[in-house]
Amino acid sequence: MSCRKRIQVDQSEWYRLQQRARQLREVKRDIPRLFADVRARTQADIDRAFNSVTERQRRQQEAVDKLSDQTRRLEAETTSRLREQADSLRKELRETAGRIEQDTRRRLEDQRKETERAIAVERERIDGVVRARERAEITARTWLSDARIMADLIDGELPHERYAPGRLDSLRGRIATAEQNTADGHYDAALAGAQETFHGLSDLRVDIEQREFERCLAQKEAIEALVQVETLAEENRERPVVGPDDEVVAGYVLDVAHWSEGEFDLVLRDTDRALARARDPRTGVEDLRGLRDDEAPRLEQSLGETVERAGMRQLTSQMRLNLADIVADRLAEIGFYDLMEKESGYIDGDFRKAFRARLRNEATGNEITVEIEQADKDSDQCVIRVVSHDYDVTSEAELQDRGVAVYEVVQEQGAPMGLVAAAPVTEVHPPDPGTGERPGSSGPGTPGT
Repeated sequence: MSCRKRIQVDQSEWYRLQQRARQLREVKRDIPRLFADVRARTQADIDRAFNSVTERQRRQQEAVDKLSDQTRRLEAETTSRLREQADSLRKELRETAGRIEQDTRRRLEDQRKETERAIAVERERIDGVVRARERAEITARTWLSDARIMADLIDGELPHERYAPGRLDSLRGRIATAEQNTADGHYDAALAGAQETFHGLSDLRVDIEQREFERCLAQKEAIEALVQVETLAEENRERPVVGPDDEVVAGYVLDVAHWSEGEFDLVLRDTDRALARARDPRTGVEDLRGLRDDEAPRLEQSLGETVERAGMRQLTSQMRLNLADIVADRLAEIGFYDLMEKESGYIDGDFRKAFRARLRNEATGNEITVEIEQADKDSDQCVIRVVSHDYDVTSEAELQDRGVAVYEVVQEQGAPMGLVAAAPVTEVHPPDPGTGERPGSSGPGTPGT
């Protein structure tokens, strides 16, 4: 006869174990090392972003050199101020790499306002000189030429459709109107329109550059937040194992990647994808802020939860072994069964799977398999299976006694689980009449059915 006792197990100390595992959720932070790593990796991204800014400003200067004398001086001054602002922002972002500096945004806005004020003052001076002249036709044509150069500069060098969709087309339409006024001989109207349009184009250029500076800042903060998650993940790939006395167990580590069963790698992949988006120059400011404010915190929380689950799975693996040992001792005591060590262990040698102990009574040849596994992954319950492989006929009462003995020993010895079934469920499987083999007799590699 072969009989399996199913005993549902409620983990009476589950909450204590959860508390120990939950401590792992607060991911370990080596602050000096974290700061140094994030700083070094973020600075490389800052340099990449501002190298493109520098190159773009160089090409803009080439276009500005084609302007007339009156506007070249104005735009050269504007270019110089934008370059100084870019250099200042680059330096500040490099110095604050590794931490988010709230004052940086305010200083960026102050610099923007100062640049706009300086441009306005210089523009009024130039406009005043122009109005004093009587050569309206020549002056109008000069302003129109400068406006066309500025429009082409913006169209070729700046992401105007990202920050001001349709605005350049509108200004080009005003250039066409001024050109028509010139053709019709309305030079005063053409001059006024050309001046206004050029200033509108100049404002558009400055506005786009300022928005690009803002995007560089948002990009730096998004990359920094995500690099921090990536660095924390690497720091927490392995964690020390803490014993019941809250002391670190020497020689043992929690391999988070292994025990998380792919979840740790998923966090890393999600972080890599988020970093790719943050580093993409096409990613806008709002998306970058979403990566910084939403995605990075979500990934860090997911990392903490993954470390916690990995720790819990390692703890429950040890509990399965402890329970099997307790049950085997009791069966040896009541039925003279000895543990068959070579045929006992975790299924497939994988500590994440069920633990199976094989016992044998040398006098009768009868064997018992004890198998302990979680009811479901990360469940707060586990199942103890006691499978009897008997050569002789064992009474139902004796089989029931074995189940009750298992129930009692888990309670008596203070195992980290408490049995919740009032009585084990009995399943009887007679031997196969054709072969005489006992169900479940194929050894520890095959579970009883």
